[in-house]
Amino acid sequence: MSDCGDSDAGWIFYKDRPDWNDIKPVPEDDGPSPVVVIAHSEKFEDVYDYFRAILQKDEKSQRALELTKDAVELNSANYTVWQYRRELLKELGTDLRSELDYVESVIKISPKNYQVWHHRRVLVEWLQDPSQELDLTGEALLHDPKNYHAWQHRQWAIKSFRLYDKEIEFVDSLLSDDVRNNSAWNQRYFIHNNHTGWSDLNVQKEICYTLEKIKFVKNNESAWNYLRGILLHDKRGLNGNGVVTSFCEELYKNRCRSPFLLAFIIDVCEEAIKKNETNSFHNVERAKELCSALATKYDKIREKYWTYLRDRFEKYVSVNGENSQ
Repeated sequence: MSDCGDSDAGWIFYKDRPDWNDIKPVPEDDGPSPVVVIAHSEKFEDVYDYFRAILQKDEKSQRALELTKDAVELNSANYTVWQYRRELLKELGTDLRSELDYVESVIKISPKNYQVWHHRRVLVEWLQDPSQELDLTGEALLHDPKNYHAWQHRQWAIKSFRLYDKEIEFVDSLLSDDVRNNSAWNQRYFIHNNHTGWSDLNVQKEICYTLEKIKFVKNNESAWNYLRGILLHDKRGLNGNGVVTSFCEELYKNRCRSPFLLAFIIDVCEEAIKKNETNSFHNVERAKELCSALATKYDKIREKYWTYLRDRFEKYVSVNGENSQ
């Protein structure tokens, strides 16, 4: 989809088509003193000059619908073209199933185009039929597992039409392929947050699942972030879940110095301090020690942040005294 199709074999300019000679093209108006004039091809100018003309006339015809198709081919991100196409589809009573097929073909060429995904969503809403959406988005994510627009459309379809049944299995397959796929971790949270819920049983199952993934790749920020998210739903908090704290201390004991592990232990220490539940593992001195280690060795790119955090723990001691140690 671009402005470079004027060499298409057999293309006839609209200005040379007898069935369009009743339309006066409307050139683009950039004002009297345009700062930057965009260099369009002759084909692009021809198509969009005629599109502006039928838009001004508010013409609702089959030829107008075909014109929008040519306009989309040249610029598939043009909101006005898609909006007018939707108006034409309604007015003409066009077969929406064939339109779904057309939009799918555009998505395959421009998978990160918001306007085409929005057009697809409107069609599905009109038809009240989401039967193709999981396959379509699944294929898009197979080519690009982090395609934001595909994920957004998939989440909309799942939530709107209650398509949760096999989504955990889909996410599992993505995480098996790439355990660092942050989008898949986000989708896993989305499923539990909107469907299965956060019962204590689900929380503990997800904790076990996540710890297994962390064992596999310890330096995986996505899994550590997901673990934090799960523990927000555990009434015991970060420092009260013995399985998690034992797991972290075992990793540390075995010389794992992933910055995400150290940062997690710091958060556990901070929560323990605030709850006045410090112990030999989780206290102010431990937090300061880990902040220093991150600043000087394990996460030097964020040295200033860890130094700031260490100073904050130091101030906490000054204000609250040695009881926080």
